[in-house]
Amino acid sequence: MSVNVINPRNGLPLKKVGNHLMDEAGQQYPILNGVPRICELDNYTENFGVQWNKFARTQLDRENDGLHISRRRFFAETHWDREDLTGKNILEVGSGAGRFSKVVLENTMATLYSVDYSDAVTANYNNNNHIAPERFHLFQASIYELPFPDNAFDKVFCFGVLQHTPDFDASVKALINKAKPGAEIAVDFYPIKGWWTKINAKYILRPLTKRLSHDRLFSLIEGNVDWLIKAHFLLHRMGLGLLNRFLPVCNIKDSFPATLTQAELREWTILDTFDQYSPEHDHPQRIADVAKMFERHGATVTFAGFEPLSKEWSASVVRGVKRG
Repeated sequence: MSVNVINPRNGLPLKKVGNHLMDEAGQQYPILNGVPRICELDNYTENFGVQWNKFARTQLDRENDGLHISRRRFFAETHWDREDLTGKNILEVGSGAGRFSKVVLENTMATLYSVDYSDAVTANYNNNNHIAPERFHLFQASIYELPFPDNAFDKVFCFGVLQHTPDFDASVKALINKAKPGAEIAVDFYPIKGWWTKINAKYILRPLTKRLSHDRLFSLIEGNVDWLIKAHFLLHRMGLGLLNRFLPVCNIKDSFPATLTQAELREWTILDTFDQYSPEHDHPQRIADVAKMFERHGATVTFAGFEPLSKEWSASVVRGVKRG
């Protein structure tokens, strides 16, 4: 059974009328580049629209490289069984360019309802709509105004997003609200590991960098990325890897697969560094605090900790089951 699409502001069903979605009160939302836009188009996530349309295919799994990074991450963090997902309705919040949308559509027979608040949905549509258009429903919408009824989904996941929302607790509540009683919810996020978490270049420089134009910031990163990559690996070879927290570049050695080519490494570094310094919001959390949010908003926590994704990197993950 499909999930109804509603106007999140009044609860009325939305129907396609020409190149819009419209409710019975006459409120309309445009369909642009194949995607319904159920929100204001000018919002705090503009940087993500820029980055994911510029790097639309950078993080997508490619069948000929054998890495399947996104696929391995998706199943490691959710612990969901592929066969069990057949016929299920899954909600993805914060799809970006669609790296995990692609995993769900290609590796399961679930129906995916995917949402992003930015124009990254254009990249996602172009990347993935051809795979299984009958099982793929994509929307531009806010996590706080999702265009679906409460208690509608069999599974809900949100990866790489919550720390970039204005109100982390309200975001967790919004995800749990959309899950059916008994449904599983899985999220990841930037962790606070200790008092030292925010003592690094990212949090020192972000008050300045997030105010730069996206073109200016991208130009600064691209113009300096080569020496930053060399400095990053040199400090590791010298046994001074801890000093990398003061370099204005992402954590390359511990985050990227060692099998990337030099060109791929450079592209991933530019993307992840822009992702660090451009967002309006960056709110890391303690895992125990996120687990408490789950419990407070009606989900029993089944896992709260670090899931290993490679020898170098693990993700901070909380999973839970919505109580009836």
